[in-house]
Amino acid sequence: MTDAELPAPRTVVPIEPSLLLATAFDQAQVTGLRHSVTSCAHGSGLSGQRLDDFVLAVNELITNAVRHGGGQGWLRLWKRDGGLVCEVADHGPGISERRLRHRERPAPDTAGGWGLWLARELSDAMEVKSGDAGTVVRITAALATRRPATRPLDG
Repeated sequence: MTDAELPAPRTVVPIEPSLLLATAFDQAQVTGLRHSVTSCAHGSGLSGQRLDDFVLAVNELITNAVRHGGGQGWLRLWKRDGGLVCEVADHGPGISERRLRHRERPAPDTAGGWGLWLARELSDAMEVKSGDAGTVVRITAALATRRPATRPLDG
């Protein structure tokens, strides 16, 4: 093999150790993605009601991306500063400023409008950036710090 025949060097992008999941999705992947988020969140330390709440919030965001954001979206899940962060993005028409400011619980008989409200209620923090090019929603759940097991004193 001559120098002219050597394969081009491959570019290796290091995987950030805090990144747990990064994937595109559409309607067909919603259920599987929810299961993947559940597994990653549980493995990161969420459990019980905190786990259920976080997964439901993420499910609302990915469902919104499919329904209102052009039929598909992108999800990233990572650990940062003692928290679990999930970001869902789409390329839909965006969310109106009025709707983003509205923070009250939807009326019980309302068929829609629950997704962002639930995500906000079920997470510790939520940020939304929306415009003509799409919407990005980021939610965070604090991870409980584990205390070292204590041993009883010998007496």
